[in-house]
Amino acid sequence: MSPETFRYIFSVLPFDGKEWSFIAMNVKYSFFALISRMKNITRWSLMRNNTAENVQEHSHMVAVIAHALAVIRRDVFGRDSDPGLAASLALFHDSSEIFTGDMPTPIKYFDPDIMDAYKKVEKVASQKLLTTLPAELRPSYENLLSHANDDIYALVKAADKLAAYIKCIEEIKTGNPEFRQAAEQCLKKLVSLKMAEVDYFIQNFIPAFELTLDELDFSFE
Repeated sequence: MSPETFRYIFSVLPFDGKEWSFIAMNVKYSFFALISRMKNITRWSLMRNNTAENVQEHSHMVAVIAHALAVIRRDVFGRDSDPGLAASLALFHDSSEIFTGDMPTPIKYFDPDIMDAYKKVEKVASQKLLTTLPAELRPSYENLLSHANDDIYALVKAADKLAAYIKCIEEIKTGNPEFRQAAEQCLKKLVSLKMAEVDYFIQNFIPAFELTLDELDFSFE
């Protein structure tokens, strides 16, 4: 391999009286290093948070819920669904924010023109992120970054709203009134979706988020 494709992190590192040589690291593709930086992007930046939340944490929760909604669709309502794809789409649903940051909701939804412009910026950011992968991997990740599967992605968007609602519940539970109105707005949006999977999740799983650890039911049926 040519020296141009490598960067040396350490040429020689003293350790316990010995010298350890480190091999060069290929830094041609930065996709996963950029994805890792999602943890540096803070959500709910305009509001006082008792517990800070970053985009990486949020994406994990959205993936868990999206997977659950897809399972509910398949196993409870008997409809075709792909829980694995739902979870994968959710993991990357906010990846464009690596370049754009997290735009506060009051600004993003203030005006349709602002929303349209932001969607265009998100698309450009996703395309930019795609270029940080080897060409042979891009088709697989393009499907995840472009949100191409509308039917499954609808579950991801619902999971995104559920994750936001859960965040509001958890903040209110800590005595933070800052999230009361946000919780009401989130719940209204969720109800307006008229999705059976979402209603099932709210009915069966949301109440537990309002409890303390000691109040949670650990019993087996």
